[in-house]
Amino acid sequence: MALKQQYYPGEIEEQAQAYWEKNGSFTANDHDADKEKFYCLSMFPYPSGRLHMGHVRNYTIGDVISRYQRMKGKNVLQPMGWDAFGMPAENAAIKNNVAPAKWTYENIDYMRGQLKRLGFGYDWERELATCHPKYYRWEQWLFTRLFEKGLVYKKTAPVNWCPNDMTVLANEQVIEGKCWRCDTEVERKEIPQWFMKITQYADELLAELDNLPGWPEQVKTMQRNWIGKSRGVEVVFGIAGNNVPGLENGLKVFTTRPDTLLGVSYVAVAPEHPLAAHAATNNSKLQAFIDECRHGGTSEADIETMEKKGMDTGIQAIHPLTQQSVPVYVANFVLMAYGEGAVMAVPAHDQRDWEFARKYDLPIKQVIKPADGSSVDLSNGAHTEKGILFDSGEFDGMDFAQSFDAIAEKLQVEKKGTVKINYRLRDWGVSRQRYWGAPIPIINCDTCGAVPVPEQDLPVVLPEDVSMEGVGSPIKKMPEFYEATCPSCGGEAQRETDTFDTFMESSWYFARYACKDNNDAMLDDRADYWLPVDQYIGGIEHAILHLLYARFYTRLMRDAGLLNTNEPFSNLLTQGMVLKDGAKMSKSKGNTVDPQALIDQYGADTVRLFTMFASPPEQSLEWNDDAVEGAFRFLKRLWRMVADADKQAVLNEWLGHRKLQHVAWDKLPGELKDLRAELHSLLEQANRDVLKYQFNTVIAAAMKMVNSLQPLTEKLRENADEGSQAVYAEAIDILLRLLSPIVPHITHTLWQAVGIATDILDAEWPMPDADALVKESIELVVQVNGKLRGKVSVPANADKQQIETLAMQDDNVQRHIEGKAVRKVVVVPGRLINIVVA
Repeated sequence: MALKQQYYPGEIEEQAQAYWEKNGSFTANDHDADKEKFYCLSMFPYPSGRLHMGHVRNYTIGDVISRYQRMKGKNVLQPMGWDAFGMPAENAAIKNNVAPAKWTYENIDYMRGQLKRLGFGYDWERELATCHPKYYRWEQWLFTRLFEKGLVYKKTAPVNWCPNDMTVLANEQVIEGKCWRCDTEVERKEIPQWFMKITQYADELLAELDNLPGWPEQVKTMQRNWIGKSRGVEVVFGIAGNNVPGLENGLKVFTTRPDTLLGVSYVAVAPEHPLAAHAATNNSKLQAFIDECRHGGTSEADIETMEKKGMDTGIQAIHPLTQQSVPVYVANFVLMAYGEGAVMAVPAHDQRDWEFARKYDLPIKQVIKPADGSSVDLSNGAHTEKGILFDSGEFDGMDFAQSFDAIAEKLQVEKKGTVKINYRLRDWGVSRQRYWGAPIPIINCDTCGAVPVPEQDLPVVLPEDVSMEGVGSPIKKMPEFYEATCPSCGGEAQRETDTFDTFMESSWYFARYACKDNNDAMLDDRADYWLPVDQYIGGIEHAILHLLYARFYTRLMRDAGLLNTNEPFSNLLTQGMVLKDGAKMSKSKGNTVDPQALIDQYGADTVRLFTMFASPPEQSLEWNDDAVEGAFRFLKRLWRMVADADKQAVLNEWLGHRKLQHVAWDKLPGELKDLRAELHSLLEQANRDVLKYQFNTVIAAAMKMVNSLQPLTEKLRENADEGSQAVYAEAIDILLRLLSPIVPHITHTLWQAVGIATDILDAEWPMPDADALVKESIELVVQVNGKLRGKVSVPANADKQQIETLAMQDDNVQRHIEGKAVRKVVVVPGRLINIVVA
């Protein structure tokens, strides 16, 4: 086909995309026994309305990897879907007076069009949206099975509660202790919620991180810290005159620093602790303080940054070893959900305890000193390093390890404590008191309690035609939804109106892509074929919760007999942020760049080329308008290298008619051999870099090839010899294949234009010719007394004497050594000659 002389990206991109759609180019083949499978997945987006540059970069990386692996001969799956439930739809519904479902589906339609316009090679037949009942039916089904196995349960737990909107708030919706929407003071409230027993898998989730070499160490470290396995001692403090209901056996605290036990000067309990409630019975001031503690977030981040406050309960705890009394405080920084809701405080050796003790004038007793004998100044802060015990009775002189064992043994003998493994990880609370989410498939019966919805009645469909008033969830006001019959006794009952945490949907979507069309089972054997995902791509901000929950869910599905794999993702790539003027792009900063406008101006290939060339995938990308323009100029130059009528005719002859296969490369003249050697050397480097997904240097190699071809580009206008034609044709063949994953539209069009019968999608990835890498000659720098004076081309196999002779014959070198005595000549093989003269 004849090409237009000018590059019109919009036109060729539309044609290429129509070709791919018509031919089902990206429909994955399940169970292809002749090829190695490769499952490439980018984290699916929330359908917010428009793609941003972070989306574009993330999905371009995934698409380039997918196309590259396909050219390496693999059976590739690259699907796409929508993480469609969540708060933004509710907020938009209230703001725009539109149902969340309508807003979500309209956004999906628009964003799907944007993704297609960028030429991403997705298998759209597998597209899913987590808000579709056919999708969330299966997580409801699995939840009922886990309920029957005892892996889910209901208990009261603290949440952020807005008393005005009558709704639970996520931690990010609490701004300086107030509701983000109505500015009402937020309360910490205990309400019944559903939990999944992720802690039952804590050891496995931790241990198996060592078997994920394809994950960044930073991410694995973050997960280890989040799981937070620690060895410590559970210590039991007595309670003076103990009459606290439920604490007859004393007050339990967990510590990883039993070496500091002799330095305890007070004990702190959470505001929700039974001891706090008991102490406040006849203490209105304490009750008021406990009520005050309800205002504030429930997250550890909130607790860490808030002002530390406390109040004496008037109750004394009895030290398990010294039998001395220490006061018990209610403190706002102690969470009931962690440990036993109580901590032993050692102000001399814990900074938070030190700050609290200074504020409330409590004793600060040092019991650890540095091993080197240096002194400690406790006036400026706590001494938190481990060292040698002193002022600790029989344990004086011991180091941390010795004292840990000795104190633990003593406590165990006294029945006042025991060594215990503890985890920072807590069970996953999956209840959300919001509307736009998957309904929890439970029916609450006064007689039978919580009863799972029978399989034949699934899915429990979320009503989509609702009006959002901004106060509470609409389904809590819909008797037609919540009125139910108990499946167990047949009596009147109420359907659960809480919905699932949206992390539920994103914890297994990668498996459902494999068998999205199965309406009879959650997963089938196709999931075993495709999983684990070979390459997962997404932001570092998902390093903990999403990735941890996905690993947990994979184990739940494995243990339910649905999967044979332990881990969901073999390799993880966390791409860097997109920056502008050194700051992350965001609407709030007003520094965003609209990808749609860029596509309209320059074409999708230019946008893809810039995002891949600007930096390696794992590093931040700094936006640069000039670099975008430069990417466009490069593509126009590539177009001209084929589109010229003379060049296209030459390329059709050599590539279209397969004449290139019969070239006697060893018969080429020296300068063409050297050019070919340079091209294949660049290809060799590109092949090393592509294995590390360093696409920026792959593109750099392609640009160098284009520059090296410039002399031949000129010669082809003058009816060049067959050797020149052959080298040029081979170079274009390599360039198009090398760039195909990155700029698929222009390479698709140019590939067809040169007459190659096969689709470039199925072309083999270019590999360097080992014979071509052997150069006829090499260029060496010539110095005189260390200063550059010339360059000389010498035979690749020239000996030292021959190199010296050729260097001396250079005209410019002759001028600088004329009339001077040559003292010595230094030859650095393959690099330079330095002539030393006096």
